[in-house]
Amino acid sequence: MPSLRFCGECNNLLYPKSDNNARILLYQCRNCNYAENAVPEVGMAPCVYKNDLLTIAREQPGETKDLETDPALQRSDIQCPKCQHQGAVFYQDQARRITTNMTLFYYCTNCKHLFRDPNVQRS
Repeated sequence: MPSLRFCGECNNLLYPKSDNNARILLYQCRNCNYAENAVPEVGMAPCVYKNDLLTIAREQPGETKDLETDPALQRSDIQCPKCQHQGAVFYQDQARRITTNMTLFYYCTNCKHLFRDPNVQRS
């Protein structure tokens, strides 16, 4: 189990940082820029972990409640694929990754069905 390291100058927490030029791992203070080489603990090698969140395949619409009464949402006359009603509100959910195109989610004001624009090709 890794232990916490503290700055020798200002006693703040040290954070892992890679020095790409020297190709070494450092611990650096964010307050006074003090840095020291990362010395591995017994039985452990210095390592920086990367949590790749780009594996999410598509955007999800998120939680939707009372969208038909929200005055801030834009209105559209798109036809609902479930009830064929001409009227919906639409919004863009938070993008999950940089390479994702903008996705609009439509919410039927009649039957409360949530759908995407059927005319847009999805990759």
